[in-house]
Amino acid sequence: MEAGQGEKSDSSTGDPCSHPGSAAADTPHQISAENCFEVLSRAKREGAERVKEQVYRYMSDHYLQVLRTPALYGRLTAGERERILARRMEGRKVLAVAESSEVCDRAGSREDSRPQSPPLPAAEDPHHRRVFYLHPDTQQWEVLTSLPEEIPTKGSGMCTMYNYLFVAGGLSTAADGRSKASDRVFCYNPLTGLWSQIRPLTQPRCQLRLVSMDGSLYAIGGECLFTVERYDPRRDRWSPVAPLPTGSFAVAHEATSCGGALFVSGGSLFYRLLRYDSRRDEWEECPFTESRRRSADMVAHRGLVYRFDVDRERAEVSVHTYNTVVSAWTDRAALPLRNARPFRCAVLEDRIYCVNRSHALQFRVREERGEREGFLPDVLPPPARARGGLVPFVLSLDRDK
Repeated sequence: MEAGQGEKSDSSTGDPCSHPGSAAADTPHQISAENCFEVLSRAKREGAERVKEQVYRYMSDHYLQVLRTPALYGRLTAGERERILARRMEGRKVLAVAESSEVCDRAGSREDSRPQSPPLPAAEDPHHRRVFYLHPDTQQWEVLTSLPEEIPTKGSGMCTMYNYLFVAGGLSTAADGRSKASDRVFCYNPLTGLWSQIRPLTQPRCQLRLVSMDGSLYAIGGECLFTVERYDPRRDRWSPVAPLPTGSFAVAHEATSCGGALFVSGGSLFYRLLRYDSRRDEWEECPFTESRRRSADMVAHRGLVYRFDVDRERAEVSVHTYNTVVSAWTDRAALPLRNARPFRCAVLEDRIYCVNRSHALQFRVREERGEREGFLPDVLPPPARARGGLVPFVLSLDRDK
């Protein structure tokens, strides 16, 4: 897979032949980004509804490739753009996790800030890392795909956008045994089952945070880096934006997007919170939180930034929220938790899933119907034989999954 290369056009149109000389009869056996607009235009003229739906389905399934093809995406109407994106986001939203060859221990001592790599059994290939999803009907974990071997085993950033999984940077090992940061960026399309590469980062990064916001990706910091860059999927291009403020935190940070802004916390100054305004291309300091403990993770839900701090000595998790509208912190609760270990979080509907190799906890956020906020008693088991750390996220799969 070369940088900037799109997904393979493997979506067949089937056999929509109806009348000789019609759009349906002349539809190529395989729709591609190069011919789909012409096929769509012809189907519109001739009222070939079945062919139109096949083309819209292709565009939805290969959305990233369509998005960065100006001669195609630029000629679609606003309604058609909304239609193919909405169709892409349909389906069953599921919790998914990717195996990592590192365990992020951010809840221990302040000196222990770097992720540690647990030893793997000799029979297990550390380069073979799987992605699982929790089946919504059976509540069992099933394998969705495997990460390509080219993706570094340590220090990569992961996030989702437009129902793609993106994996950027990381620490790779050369043939001579030396480690170096990677600039490669991979993406997985759950609707086609294909991995591809997009444009590389402008500079190699490891221990970065990758966050999506308003149709762009942001690669934030990394080991010994304060720089930040943004990916424009229409141009397939990374561009630098305002760096993290000097003296903040280049590694071991948490990041999320909420209300059209990026929020970053962590590092050696655990109580600090930075906000990035993309319109002004500026970072600003937010009010401090009273907690001085290292956070397990930070996610956003309906205008609130949720921060989870793990206290192993007390076997509890303290939950804090930052209201992005009134710019104020609230201490929600200090909840007992057996085997309190670091976890990573993902938001699915009204639940925040807190996942590690031991279990998947469900934190229910407060709803208008008066349900009590807090961890649910049901603890989901992790995927069988899961290795290393688990990075959770949410994808929409075909309804047949």
